[in-house]
Amino acid sequence: MKSRSVGRKGSLKVAHRSEDYGFSSVEDAVAAICSGKMIIVVDDEDRENEGDLTIAADKITAEAINFMARYGRGLICMPMTVERLDELDIPLMVSQNTARFDTAFCVSIEAKESTSTGISAGDRAATVRAAMDPETRPADLARPGHMFPLRARLGGVLVRAGQTEAAVDLARIAGLNPAGVICEIMNDDGTMSRVPELAEFAGLHNLPMITIAELIKYRMGTERLVKRLASAKLPTDFGEFHVVAYKNVIGNETHVAMVRGEIGDGQGVVVRVHSRCLTGDVFHSRRCPCGRQLQASLARVAQEPRAVLLYLNQDSQGMTLANQILAYELQDQGLGSVEANERIGVTPDQRDYGIGAQILRDLGVRSMRILTNNPRKFVGLEGYGLSIVESIPFTVGSTTDSAVNLGSG
Repeated sequence: MKSRSVGRKGSLKVAHRSEDYGFSSVEDAVAAICSGKMIIVVDDEDRENEGDLTIAADKITAEAINFMARYGRGLICMPMTVERLDELDIPLMVSQNTARFDTAFCVSIEAKESTSTGISAGDRAATVRAAMDPETRPADLARPGHMFPLRARLGGVLVRAGQTEAAVDLARIAGLNPAGVICEIMNDDGTMSRVPELAEFAGLHNLPMITIAELIKYRMGTERLVKRLASAKLPTDFGEFHVVAYKNVIGNETHVAMVRGEIGDGQGVVVRVHSRCLTGDVFHSRRCPCGRQLQASLARVAQEPRAVLLYLNQDSQGMTLANQILAYELQDQGLGSVEANERIGVTPDQRDYGIGAQILRDLGVRSMRILTNNPRKFVGLEGYGLSIVESIPFTVGSTTDSAVNLGSG
């Protein structure tokens, strides 16, 4: 790493693509982590929209801590697994987390041995090494201290697309202890660095840079995350289907594939993806199109010689049942659907089609004629060994009632 500062400008929020800013592959990033090199991990624009210097905890040095403090300028933290934090009896900092992105800060720590004031680069590196030492016991760590552990969610970035989980996942994939050290990157003027400035910083210091989105895609493509549970014939009002149940081994949700005909060589299979919406699918709410979309999907798929309706048992667009009813309540008070969603903190689209892609692959689907009015949502499926050969418009009539936009697209 070069040791001179870079005159980065103020923040700029842009839509970024890997080809625009020289992002590295996840494989290259993992190799760098394994060798003890620091990398930059870029968050999603809909979250913190920042970049963190990231290194494996197993590879920490005083020099790395000093680089983070001098050039990163953010808070230096230590993402760890729930298991290791429990072993060291390191509790969460607060019992009720009200942080915007639910960052799980724990009580700060410090190694009792081999440290002085605890704040120097050497002392903080010693604290990290102590936390990684299997011989370390809770009594060996002082509380509070100058190192801030972060509790990573089980399932990593597949459950929470955060810097904490990314650091733990990268270390684990590299074959190291699942823990890291991270630090946000700030500009010279104190503002947060965004992708253009991060790319400049990465080039100056010769650091690989990846996005959390690419790490998610990598894990979805390399790890088996669904398990086939059961299958049976299912006669319906629309015709007979072959229903197959799958379990998501990370979140334990059960998803269903309604298969029509024989998949055969898997080429050109008609596919429709529908995300669960209880009020629409079951109670036939007129405030969203979901129920009508599901009925129309079954009818349309039943007409094909071979097709799949994939029913994902997850909340469409991050809208839980409670939030859905809360959105209705806010609409009753005069808010529009978009304003209601913003009020309760629902982001535009949090659905994860990676699980669906693994299910389709398991069914034998290789190329799809997809039923959707929003084909852009599915462009990433090719990363999972699927291709889209045709996008077929799918139209369902609207209702006169105000709509919460929960459709499957």
